[in-house]
Amino acid sequence: MTPADPAGGQYDGSVDERVDVSVLVIGAGAAGARTAIELAEEGVDDVLVLGKRGHGDAHTTWARGGINGALGTHDPEDSWAIHAADTLNEGHSLNDPQKVETVTRQMPERLRELDEWGMEFSRTEDGEIDQRYFGAQSFRRTAFAGDHTGESMLNTLVERAQALEVPYRENVMITRLLSDGESAHGAVGFDMDTGESVLFNAGAVVLAAGGYAAIYNRHTSRDDENNGDGPALAYEAGAELMDTEFVQFHPTGMAVDEDDPEWAPWSGRLVTEAVRGEGGRLYNTEGERFMERYSPDQMELDARDVVARAIAKEVAEGRGTDNGGVYLDLSHKDRAFIEERLPRMYERFQELGVDMAEQAVEVAPTAHYGMGGVAVDEHGETSVDDLYAIGETMAGVHGANRLGGNSLAETVAFGVVAGQRIADRVDGSGDLPGGFVGSVVEPHVSDLKALADRDGEHDVMAVFTEIQSVMWEHAGILRDEETLQMGLDRLADLREQARDMDVGPITSDSFEYAVDIGFMLTVAETVLRGALKRTESRGAHYRTDYTETEANWRRNIYYARADLGRMRSYTRGIGEPSTEVQAALDENHELDYHQLE
Repeated sequence: MTPADPAGGQYDGSVDERVDVSVLVIGAGAAGARTAIELAEEGVDDVLVLGKRGHGDAHTTWARGGINGALGTHDPEDSWAIHAADTLNEGHSLNDPQKVETVTRQMPERLRELDEWGMEFSRTEDGEIDQRYFGAQSFRRTAFAGDHTGESMLNTLVERAQALEVPYRENVMITRLLSDGESAHGAVGFDMDTGESVLFNAGAVVLAAGGYAAIYNRHTSRDDENNGDGPALAYEAGAELMDTEFVQFHPTGMAVDEDDPEWAPWSGRLVTEAVRGEGGRLYNTEGERFMERYSPDQMELDARDVVARAIAKEVAEGRGTDNGGVYLDLSHKDRAFIEERLPRMYERFQELGVDMAEQAVEVAPTAHYGMGGVAVDEHGETSVDDLYAIGETMAGVHGANRLGGNSLAETVAFGVVAGQRIADRVDGSGDLPGGFVGSVVEPHVSDLKALADRDGEHDVMAVFTEIQSVMWEHAGILRDEETLQMGLDRLADLREQARDMDVGPITSDSFEYAVDIGFMLTVAETVLRGALKRTESRGAHYRTDYTETEANWRRNIYYARADLGRMRSYTRGIGEPSTEVQAALDENHELDYHQLE
């Protein structure tokens, strides 16, 4: 690591540090870690993984319920093709079939690999990797480690990366990718501890920076992650976004009294699908097990969009709790069973004074996952050469609604695919184009420094939370033309406010959130524009003024930069499944919930 040099431009000392690497991985969760592992195993030793937080502290740890793969531990008739069929069905046929197959074909091997690397999977009595039901799965296919699967998986991947001596740098925030619109050349950011600017010159860049669910005010992420960093960085670099109108509202986030200081911080936090997978039942305040009305066959384990809308309807019609939720009850199960299968959930509620073995918990829908993201090819590469996007940052696998248990699966599957592709192509750190430092890097760093300690009219957190409120109110579970257009108008006002904010020093939370606001505004606009353009209801996107699914809307919506900073959109049709997957679709496999009774 050396002081920045001109690299063809007039260097005036405004960049504090330059780092040259072959591959820069932005994001230190499961997707970034698995990519780095693959690169190291392929012999690429000049890799650097960047994390916005401390080592091992990534959103992956919040994925609790499980990871899919057709091992057939309990149901030997399961297969990768049926897994693919379930994924396409849950995605309402808007998924890229090739990407779906890339994930489902790999997953049995990826699960066994994690097992070999020491992941603490829950086991059957015979010592096999145990698997549980998740919503809309035809068979028990979700492998798990209690209800802390993501945490256990990330720990395993971090240990593997450390064993391979993969370099890692923490507490660095990337604020811009270096791109000429044709190729990526690295990134610029700042050290969040020191405030010093850092230029990363790289032969290839991998965005594994998460999704955008936290642009909503009820969400399952922490406020300082999943703000749309990855998609927005790619978009500004010249890549296209796709399908961002599809936001998954998980049926069971915590519904709390937000005036209670003990409970308020938990509002919207995930109550894992594993609770329902292990037999949890949903009741309204009249004591009705209401899913019998909406889905008598799949009950609580129907698709997430179906269950979320059912809960929203119960609340809207006056059968919800004072906190805007319904009850999720597991008290018919033995205490020992709950403690063994759902230890983190049991402990969380126990600490809050609720005993899950005796009491129901209050739940309501919460923004959980963005099915859209950066448009990529079969290797995870964007339309900008040498720029890759994987994990929740990428689009294509999940279609209009994600199958539970597929998010962790996608991270490791595409981590391998992208890693192999990059290893075949990368050749050193590359050279920044002539004049790039002077014309691009240093003006950007100057802008960052000007943002710090800025006096302005609007409070950063007020703008931040108002964006989240706008998205919840105008692009939530139920949408219509008038509401969406109002959301775009309010977003335009917030964009003006963001230009006049009162911002703290570069090492402050205020500065970080001010940068996040820029990312959020970009992605929020695509969500609203896409939801307005898509005049049908499909999966997680429900229009009260266009309630039917239309065959001619089996198309993806793409978003790209236009002249003068404008945004343009267009649509493109979708390919067809392979013969094997089509056969599995034709067989019409379906979960029989009542096996759990």
